[in-house]
Amino acid sequence: MDNIEHVNVIGAGLAGCECAYILAQNGIKVKLYEMKPLKKTDAHKSNDFAELVCSNSLKSDSLTNACGLLKYEMEILDSLFVKIAHETRVPAGQALAVDREKFSRNITKIIKEHENIEVIEKEVENLDTPNEITVIATGPLTSPKFLLEIKKLIGGDSLYFYDAAAPIVEADSINMDIAYVMDRYGKEGEGDYINLPMTKEEYFNFYNELVNARQAKRHDFDKVILFEGCMPIEEMAKRGDKTLTFGPLKPVGLDNPKTKEKNYAVVQLRAENEEKTMYNLVGFQTSLAFPEQKRVFRMIPGLENAVFSRYGVMHKNSYINASKILNDNFSMRDNCNIYFAGQISGVEGYVESAASGLIVAYSIISRLNKKEFKLPDTTMLGSLSKYISTENKNFQPMNANFGILKPLATKIKDKKEKYKKLSDIAIRDIKQVKENLIKN
Repeated sequence: MDNIEHVNVIGAGLAGCECAYILAQNGIKVKLYEMKPLKKTDAHKSNDFAELVCSNSLKSDSLTNACGLLKYEMEILDSLFVKIAHETRVPAGQALAVDREKFSRNITKIIKEHENIEVIEKEVENLDTPNEITVIATGPLTSPKFLLEIKKLIGGDSLYFYDAAAPIVEADSINMDIAYVMDRYGKEGEGDYINLPMTKEEYFNFYNELVNARQAKRHDFDKVILFEGCMPIEEMAKRGDKTLTFGPLKPVGLDNPKTKEKNYAVVQLRAENEEKTMYNLVGFQTSLAFPEQKRVFRMIPGLENAVFSRYGVMHKNSYINASKILNDNFSMRDNCNIYFAGQISGVEGYVESAASGLIVAYSIISRLNKKEFKLPDTTMLGSLSKYISTENKNFQPMNANFGILKPLATKIKDKKEKYKKLSDIAIRDIKQVKENLIKN
């Protein structure tokens, strides 16, 4: 291994913690810089690392789901993120949802107590050591000062989009005389969701107020670019008066067991913590002003007396045009000592962010060992690497999805069968990657 004193990791979010942990576990000293608790963004609430800002859901655990496959690949490669997620999970059907406070607290404890990690509480403003190996994992909420440094580093303006978070209500304030506990079709779990049924009249009353509600002031937000993966519900609703009934309010498979009738729309609530004292309004990311959220969302049957533990917020998310800047190992083409990881690198989502940190860590480890680290594009990890490093004039952040995997040699019409085949190949190939790492 090359004789280096340490690797710098800037940012103790999901990507930074995952990267620092993998490096440290492999005997590499890490200096982990984090500006919290000295400084926070408007979206951050906790002092802990790896804070889940938007939702507590890490998507499906099924291997025929792209994000489920990604998590499994990460687990094979000893991911801290996936390990702690399983330890702190809360019921959510086939989805892997976590108690977000325990999740962040557990990761923070492991990182701070690791003998190979030095945590430095400091806002990094400049890259003073360009010759040291440095991982920029400052996330989509990078501080303005350091964002300017990044813009200088990449030789142009950073791209950006706006992201939105859903509100959370107290469980005791939900009217269970109206609501009912049930999973869609009764197949996804054991009653992990609370459902709020709506008649046609109730839905359109709600819809009309929603699309006309007052939004929060954006102050210096000069241009709104909304990312499809986290579209505010009021913006989605403006696309058509029935759009929500085909999206987050889809009633299919959720017939009301109390009335034995089909609903026109259904709002789903998902447990926010293990104790089920708080519930997240699924798909209700929003940029409405707080008083408007209280007024409009209380129009939903069952939430007429809702107590909000947290209102939805909208925040600016920054990311670089990775397709012009990064190699497939997330290092810069112009400076191989500098790596990007997390959402700022052009991946989108909690799991994908942590995955990029894992990829960067193994890339650095292999480099220091003078070994090649190549993730095949038959794997979800490899496909994300390929996506962010392939030039694209319309580059946008990317979630894990089967569309980015290397296509099968033979076409399979049945979607589930196709996804299973793709997953089988990915798992086979990621296990080979793990064997190669062990040999190295």
